[in-house]
Order: sequence, then C-alpha cells, then structure tokens
Amino acid sequence: MFEEQQVEDQQSNRRGMIVVISIVLVLAIVGTLVYLDSKGDLTSSSASASSAAPAAVKGDPVKDLHFVSEPTMVKDDSGAAAWLLDLRNESQTLTYSHIKFHTTYGGANQSVIAQNDGEMSVTLAPGEEQNVQFKDIQYPDNLQWFRVNITSADASQ
Repeated sequence: MFEEQQVEDQQSNRRGMIVVISIVLVLAIVGTLVYLDSKGDLTSSSASASSAAPAAVKGDPVKDLHFVSEPTMVKDDSGAAAWLLDLRNESQTLTYSHIKFHTTYGGANQSVIAQNDGEMSVTLAPGEEQNVQFKDIQYPDNLQWFRVNITSADASQ
C-alpha cells in the first residue's frame, strides 16, 4: 500500500515537473517573440530579403556624373594610357558604382585610331567629388586627340 502510494507520488512529481518545464519553455518562446517583434526583427521573409539587398534603382549616370575639369591622359612608364579625372556625382539621392566608360583615341583628320570600354573602380555618393585614375590600353602612336565618356553605372539609394 505504501509502495503504491510512493509510485503514484513519483509519477505525480514527474507530471508536475513536466508541466512546469513546459510552462517555462512556452513563456521563454513567447517572451522571445515579443522582444523580436518590438525591435522590428520579426518580419516576413520577403520583406527582409528585399531590405537586405539594395533595391534596383534606375538612375541616369550620363546626366548625373560630370567631369569637374577636362580629363587628362598621359603615357605612363609601362606605355599604357593613364587617365586622370575629377568626377562629380550631381545626383542628390543616388550613389553610383561600377562606373563604365568608353575611351576614343584619334589621329590626324579626326580619324579614330583606337577605342576601348572599361570600368572605374570608384563609388560616388550623392554630391561627392573624387579624383579618379585608371589605366587603359597601350598609348597609341600618332595620337593627336583623346576623349572619355561615361556610358553606364549601377545606381543605389
């Protein structure tokens, strides 16, 4: 009789312990969810995915990116055409990166000797101005004129 009562008491103690542990776990989970929700960390996966990656923004880098002064180009020690630019982002809201350019090298009678496309490793925030240097193709022989144009860039806010 005493043994049956001890077995029932042990089973009752186990059930009581399981109930207490379950309540503590539920309270911990609910508390965590309330805390995350108050911080704004609890959002749908599509919303968090869109905020993690910058939204694709359509900018006009040809209009927004300007040369502050006339670009210069010199022949460096390796024989490459080295460009020196003062570039300014006139946009008030967009940052530009991966700025692509087109260079044209000319000779006598406005003839085109060589052309090249490339990308500047620079990022310009809204209103920012930077001195940019990059190497292009080998400096052409009989060069009389040269030109560089911005062709495209990635825009972000």
